[in-house]
Amino acid sequence: MIAVDNIKQQIAGLEPLEALVLLADQFTGKIVFSTSFGWEDQALTHMIFANNLPIKVFTLETGRLFPETYYVWNRTMEIYGKPIYAFYPQHEPLEKMINAKGPNSFYDSVDNRKECCGVRKVEPLNRALAGNECWITGIRAEQSTNRQFMHDVEWDEQHQLVKFHPIFNWTLNEVKDYIKQNNIPYNTLHDRGFPSIGCQPCTRAVQPGEDFRAGRWWWEDQDKKECGLHELIIDNK
Repeated sequence: MIAVDNIKQQIAGLEPLEALVLLADQFTGKIVFSTSFGWEDQALTHMIFANNLPIKVFTLETGRLFPETYYVWNRTMEIYGKPIYAFYPQHEPLEKMINAKGPNSFYDSVDNRKECCGVRKVEPLNRALAGNECWITGIRAEQSTNRQFMHDVEWDEQHQLVKFHPIFNWTLNEVKDYIKQNNIPYNTLHDRGFPSIGCQPCTRAVQPGEDFRAGRWWWEDQDKKECGLHELIIDNK
């Protein structure tokens, strides 16, 4: 196991970009960033691409994304001239699931929804992370109650790598200011009440006063709405 405490000491007090530069050098060729093209991810993509950091940027192409998401994906590649690697679901389990239960089985039960997330997101993520030692994400503490118990640097036991959230302590206003100051393309769904954007059938706008993630899997009656990509990590030593 990589010594997470040592990494915490190395990046203590550093700005997000400074920390990314340090980790990109430390984990040469084995550091990746996952983007879903939301505000936070676009800010980090800018840091990586504008500074030519040797960090591979990838996304999970579930096949059910919003048209606005595809637009900002394409626009980002046009502006920075850098590749964003797509990981798709494997066709056999996807076809098996849809043939047996139909294209919208995730509405029927939590188990079905988790199965769909597993096929479309979790398995592709496992392939994307395989062989790497550091995973960069756009997670922020204030995004949900569950994420407030996470840390900016963690050990991901499942994938056996270091997980780093560079803007973990940023507020949403700080993210939006950074986007504006650097003229970074962003998903216009954010302007229409979508703070968290995932697959189109599973995401709706959030009403005033609702939780940040209330628009994700809104038909489910549960407190912790996660798809399995970011499990809560208690032991981060």
